[in-house]
Amino acid sequence: MNWNRLTDVAQLEEIKEESRQYPVLLFKHSTRCSISATTLRRLERDWNEQEVGNLKPYYLDLIAYRPISNKIAEEFDVWHESPQAILIRNGESVFDASHYDVTFDAIKEQVAS
Repeated sequence: MNWNRLTDVAQLEEIKEESRQYPVLLFKHSTRCSISATTLRRLERDWNEQEVGNLKPYYLDLIAYRPISNKIAEEFDVWHESPQAILIRNGESVFDASHYDVTFDAIKEQVAS
């Protein structure tokens, strides 16, 4: 799995624009949380690029970049949780899941719809 690192709040505008061409996944990860670590490992283990097509995944270390996490909650009107996956299409959140509900199958299903 090839993560794109989300390290600057200015990237959110780029992500909105990208999402007009293809779906974008934001994964918010807490490096201090065992649930987040388990969810990340499971997502990376199950990831199959052929099954999600041109979905572009972004990884956010929300401990190091908490202001970006806060801005995501504000910009996409999604309550902050960790771990959290948010699917962006046409500049808007169309799906979000947190904790153990973040699975490759759930993401794949949303990308297909």
